[in-house]
Parts: sequence; C-alpha cells; structure tokens
Amino acid sequence: MSERKRILTGIRPTGPLHLGHYAGALENWVRLQHEYECYFLIADYQVSDYADDIARVRDAVWEVALDWLAVGLNPESSSFVIESLVPEHAELTVWLSWFLPLGMLERNPTLKAEMEAIEHPEDARTKAKSVPVAFYNYPVMQVANILMPRAHLVPVGEDQLPHIELTRETARRFNREFKPIFPEPEGLVGRVPRLVGTDGNAKMSKSRGNTIDLKDSAETVAKKVKGMYGGPPRGMHDPGVVAENPIFLYLDAFDHDAAELADLKERYTRVGVSNKELKDRLTALLNDLLDPFRERRARYEGNMGLVREALEAGTTRGRAIARETMEMVRDALDLNYLGKY
Repeated sequence: MSERKRILTGIRPTGPLHLGHYAGALENWVRLQHEYECYFLIADYQVSDYADDIARVRDAVWEVALDWLAVGLNPESSSFVIESLVPEHAELTVWLSWFLPLGMLERNPTLKAEMEAIEHPEDARTKAKSVPVAFYNYPVMQVANILMPRAHLVPVGEDQLPHIELTRETARRFNREFKPIFPEPEGLVGRVPRLVGTDGNAKMSKSRGNTIDLKDSAETVAKKVKGMYGGPPRGMHDPGVVAENPIFLYLDAFDHDAAELADLKERYTRVGVSNKELKDRLTALLNDLLDPFRERRARYEGNMGLVREALEAGTTRGRAIARETMEMVRDALDLNYLGKY
C-alpha cells in the first residue's frame, strides 16, 4: 500500500477539454501526480443534463481520456477511473444521502446556478427542461467520489470549493457519529482560478461556444484568438486600461516572460498597443503551449488500444480501493446483517 497521500479529482465528460480546464486544474494535476497517489475520475454519472444524448457522453469519455494523456498525465503512476464502472460510488452516495439535509444541498451555489441554466437557458435556441432528480443526487455523489479513495487533497476550480466544504463537513459528521474513516480533504485551486471566455463572458464554457479547446489546431487557435473580445472600442494607438481588456487575462495566464509582459502593459496604458499585436503574441504563446499536447494526442489517437488500457487499468485500481472503503463503511454503519447470526 502506498504511503503517499491521495488525490481525487475529476471532470464531467461533456466534450473536449479547453484552456480553462488546463489553467484551472490540469496544469496542477500534471505537477501533483509525482507527489501524490492520484485518482482522476471521469464523472459520467454526473451528466444528467445529457441524459437524452448518451452517445455524446460515451464519446466524451474518450475525449477526456485523450486530453488527459495529451497534457501529460501518466496512466501508469495515476489512475484514470470511469465513475459508472465503480458501482461502489453509487452505493456510498445512497448511504451518505441519509445524513445530508436537503437544505444544505440547495444552498450550494454551483448547484443552484446549473439548475437555473437548465430551467432558463441563456441561448434562446436551447429548450428549457425540468430539473432531474439526479441534480440533487450529484452533489452527494461528488462527496462520495472524494471520500471513496479517502482523499487528502482535491485540486479543483474556484467554483467547486463549496463542494469541498460540504465534503469536509460530511467527513466530520461520519467520523464523529460512526468511526473515523475519512480524512478531511483540502481543496487546492489552480494557478488561474477562472479563465474568461473568448467573448469576454465571465466563464469559458462549451455551452456558450467561447472556448479554446486543447485539441484545436494552430489555425483554429489563431481564428479564435483573432475573434476575441478585446475590451471597449478604441483607436489603434489610443492608450487603454489593462483591466478592461480580457486578452491580458490570457497573457497573465500563459506568458511566462514577466519582464516583456510588464513592458507590454506599460506601453498599452501609456501610448497604446493595438489588439492585433496582443492577439498575435497570444496566438504564438498558445500554439507553443498546445503543440506538444497535439503531438501526444495524435500518437494516442493512432493507437486507441493504449487509451482503453489506461482506462481499464485505472478503473480496476479505483474499484479495488472502493471495495476497501466500502468494507470500512459497512462495518462503521453495522450493516453486516448476515454476520449477526
């Protein structure tokens, strides 16, 4: 048994991953995989809003795995786990749901926002839906996901911190009322808590079509950057306000030449720098970042058997630790009915 502390974190399979995922999470995962025993979860139970398009979810499972491999996650030292192939996740969710009051779930800001988006979609072309019961289950399942490997650290996006606090509270209550099984996990937000969309919207989101995907070609990246929102209208050589131009948020995230970036900002505010110059610089930076990802992804796309092996091996390891945890949980809850007689 490894003595390293454990990480559990994951992503819902809703499509290709984008720069927001990388800056907010994946970059951290790649670094931490050498320091922790890592379980990376493809949370397919938690895509209830895609229930009428299961084929899309199935395809997205492979997309997520390819993107993970492309950015440098190592399936030999970390475990890629498909949630629905570890039924213990569903079992622990049911037991935990006995102890979590509905009001606690309803206060979760992420849950409230996602439910609002289903009932009142921003895009007029998107049909409004009724919120499925699974939306009340899924925050409980997120707690179960984290507690299942008895994780110590959960690298997440900033908007997921309420889920970590709910998990900590649940762990404290279970340990106090039954047996001390679960660590109280800490949340870890990435270097870039949130990356705005290319349209200037507060969040990069596939549903808004404002993402730069990790698998995008160099030409696609250039096209998307060219169309980015660059702040209030101004003349090519008019001074600007850095905080009003979202392009600088991307430069802050991906430009590691601090001196040149500081000089660029100074010139922007003093004598003006065209958005074209900013976008050309950003395009070059992003393609330098994404080029090795594209190369690795292409190698795996050429041998999908390796992707299958990564998912099978990781899910097998995930199920082994899940069985171990559930034995401890059943013992703590005194559920061994047949052993009584």
